[in-house]
Amino acid sequence: MQLLRILNPSYMAMNPFSYFFSSVHVSDRIEAFREAEKQLFEFAKTRFANHHQDEANHHFELFDTPIQVPSVVKEGTAAASCQVHKDAAADTYSLHGVKVINKRLSSLAEEATSTATSTISPAPLVLLHGYANGALYFYRNLMGLSHHFGSIYALDMLGWGLSSRPKFDLLTADNDNTNEDDDDDDDGKISMKTKRKVTSAESFFVESLESWRQHHNLPKLTLAGHSMGGYLSVAYAERYPQHVERLILLSPVGVPEQTPEDASRINSLPFHIRAMFKTFRYLFSQGVTPGSFLRSLPYSKSKAMVDGYILRRLPAISCPEEREHLGEYLYQNSMMPGSGEYCLGEILTPGAFAKIPLSNRIPNIKTDNEDGLEVHMIYGERDWMDWTGGIEAQRSCYEKRMEWESSQEEIKQEIKRQSATQSDQQTGSGVASRDTTTTSNSPPPRIFVHGVKNASHLLMLDNYQEFNAALIIAAGGKAKLPPSMPRPVEFVCDEVARSTSYSSGSKRDVVGEEGAYNFFRGGLKFNKGRKQVAGKDDSGLEEKKIDEQLS
Repeated sequence: MQLLRILNPSYMAMNPFSYFFSSVHVSDRIEAFREAEKQLFEFAKTRFANHHQDEANHHFELFDTPIQVPSVVKEGTAAASCQVHKDAAADTYSLHGVKVINKRLSSLAEEATSTATSTISPAPLVLLHGYANGALYFYRNLMGLSHHFGSIYALDMLGWGLSSRPKFDLLTADNDNTNEDDDDDDDGKISMKTKRKVTSAESFFVESLESWRQHHNLPKLTLAGHSMGGYLSVAYAERYPQHVERLILLSPVGVPEQTPEDASRINSLPFHIRAMFKTFRYLFSQGVTPGSFLRSLPYSKSKAMVDGYILRRLPAISCPEEREHLGEYLYQNSMMPGSGEYCLGEILTPGAFAKIPLSNRIPNIKTDNEDGLEVHMIYGERDWMDWTGGIEAQRSCYEKRMEWESSQEEIKQEIKRQSATQSDQQTGSGVASRDTTTTSNSPPPRIFVHGVKNASHLLMLDNYQEFNAALIIAAGGKAKLPPSMPRPVEFVCDEVARSTSYSSGSKRDVVGEEGAYNFFRGGLKFNKGRKQVAGKDDSGLEEKKIDEQLS
């Protein structure tokens, strides 16, 4: 009966909080969330440290940062007020998070800065969680990553966790009344209305992150985002490339473009899977999020759903106490008033494809690095996210880099010709011709794709040691990894495999596309139409993949 009620659009038009919070006050939800966060915080400090790490050398802190209200929020209305921190000032929000400082590395970095020498520590690592998660989803990783990073910040993005939670009622989103370009074109072109909605939803998060960065006066970030956090990390890097030293995408959503084959694959699945997908698509079209659905259920059912999710999706967490606290953290996060979760329908389609795919955006990110931005994409071996998107993004960027290098060679030759002409005309003038190329003409990014063994979409929890190694390698710390630490596998597209200098490692350290297909379980195709590997039985894998996604 609860499902039938929530499927009714008129039910969703009601004030949901009169029903959702009739038995438990928001303040009680906050306290329960804080308690679960505290327990995971203690796990981060004590249970997941390497034997050689000294806890006294690390400073752990839960903190809140005041930020400006994003420009897309309707200021001066009830929607702009935070739904959980009622006593907060109306003109500011806050981002909550956890900070880890490696005192030794931080002091060395400060000394290097004061003496104008190179630092041994990369730019501070900023971790952005995935959809409906929070900063402490990285509790298994913080201490291990601090072996390489002097400063780590894991944030509750705006609208999640203990960060401010305004209603997701944005300018140029639901209030756009224009009739022109209402629908996307049949030829795949994106309408202006869709672009405005996507840009508005992205700005909600991107502007809040930039305000946070300004408050902490961090000129450069090593920006790493998981799933939806990966998607939003790309959006941030597009707008503020000068502040991103490296971009690390952890099983990011929204990379590949949707193709006609994707729809046909759904239609070929068993009836019960197709029925589940159609139900999900209908809920999605009505603005129902996983959180709003949970909040419509009685406590026993909603809590059982979350606990069952933890049990099914995270078998690597075998400790009952750890599983209990993580389940409570996820549950209370979802049960607090909805905010950031409503970005789902603005950014993605029901099939988890981006309305504006990242595969078309990543190649155009500019940087002040003369060699282009390094982008690392890390997937789990059993990831339901489409790893072929990473391979195709690498292929696209590689081809664009080849075109860019060719154009730069032509420019250099033209400059030489002009210089020779000027030299003939102005002999002895002492005026040298200069290349006026600006940072806006930086080459396309260099893409690296990594696979973490024995891991699914939640790879930072499934195999935290190899995940840590992958992230440290992505930040340039491969040489500093302990010999006993497990390493991820690096994959390259065929074009890169044939090149001589593109890989971050030696030739024998990388695996081609055929090897990637054998490594990643659940991937049924390459985007360029490659056939199934002979002798590999993929029966049931696609069904399992979609079933996991819907659950």
